[in-house]
Amino acid sequence: MASVRTRLSCGLLWAASLAALGAVNQPQPAQLSLEQAEAVAVANQPRLLAEQLRARASEQRVHQARAGLKPVVEFNATGALVADPGTATSAGALPTSAVSNRFAYGGSLSQLVTDFGRTSALIRSARYASNAQVEAATLTKARVRLNVQEAYLGILGAEAVLRAARAALANRELISRQLDALTQNELRSTLDLNFAKVLESEAELAVVRAQSTVEQERSRLATAMGEQAPIRSRLIQPSFPSEFPATPEEVLAQAQTQRADLRAAEAQQKAAEAYAAAEKRLSYPSLNILGAAGQIPYHDHTLRDDYAAVGFNLNIPIFNGGLFAARRAEAQLEADARDQDSAALRIEVNQQVRDTWYRADEAFRSLSVTARLVAQSKEALRLAQDRYDAGLGSIVELNEAQLNETSAEISAADATYTYLSRLAELHFVTGLLN
Repeated sequence: MASVRTRLSCGLLWAASLAALGAVNQPQPAQLSLEQAEAVAVANQPRLLAEQLRARASEQRVHQARAGLKPVVEFNATGALVADPGTATSAGALPTSAVSNRFAYGGSLSQLVTDFGRTSALIRSARYASNAQVEAATLTKARVRLNVQEAYLGILGAEAVLRAARAALANRELISRQLDALTQNELRSTLDLNFAKVLESEAELAVVRAQSTVEQERSRLATAMGEQAPIRSRLIQPSFPSEFPATPEEVLAQAQTQRADLRAAEAQQKAAEAYAAAEKRLSYPSLNILGAAGQIPYHDHTLRDDYAAVGFNLNIPIFNGGLFAARRAEAQLEADARDQDSAALRIEVNQQVRDTWYRADEAFRSLSVTARLVAQSKEALRLAQDRYDAGLGSIVELNEAQLNETSAEISAADATYTYLSRLAELHFVTGLLN
């Protein structure tokens, strides 16, 4: 039997390994859009799935609190066989209790009539706490989408930089070959050729770094999507937003109503207030009705064949060493602290929105500047090349113009995706990614 269980366990382990291997080696689509990447991340990201499960678990705590308003029905069966008639228990309590031979079964019912709103307040507290957990899951979803967008745009930006670096390398290689031929014909000096070779090596180094950045960003996108293998699909260019908010005030009000963490803080504050209201009712009376009925098929002459009873229990707290007073004070102080936490978070959100807007505005204004910089650097390179070809300029002047042109091309290639990435961050801090 043990060998059968061992073989079964090995078979299940082997099947699980094959399933995991199949998940890792699952073929990727030839093209991948930003919307598809976000959909995969929302479906696969373990961090988001964990928060969603916690949100569902918090809903069960509401049902647990609501159970206090519903009746409790129990079934019991009891049997006893004593050594001597007249046996009684006497330790552990002041009165003695007779024990006789018997077997009995029956049911009991208890129902809360009123506790002056304490259970209802606990239900409200649990419901608000559940709402806060749902908002936490919403915030995690928005953060997952932000991570995907930043990684996706990071790949596109790195690929744009790689294309610019490769174009610069091809241009440097062409110039090196031309100078090599001129040097062999003694039309240019060896110094000019060495400077050209240095620029060619620098361009090649820029290509190597850009290739590494592309691979890192693809691995980052896989992590953001909840995948293990790096993303190899060709990424589709996302749409370019046509409008940018003119001032941070245009999005501040939206952030105050849309941010999931703000809504979670408000829900936690209300949960703490409801719990404080419940703790205030600890000193109030509670009234329960009780009922029991059953049969005793085997018993001695002192008992009847069946039993049934109904009654009530009124509990009025008098004194417990200040326990309830301390609990009331603790709950109220915690509610006041939650109120301050919510106010502090609103201040932090205002700062986040303003800082992110300024960063996005900087990137937005840089678009036109980098485009103008590319045009100016190209013209400067053309003039430097003409001066060098005419023998009026030095190789140092030409090399500096080439470096400036390459730097401008790379800055322009990266500027668009830097702006889109900062705009995605602005959407996150204003709650648009919920």
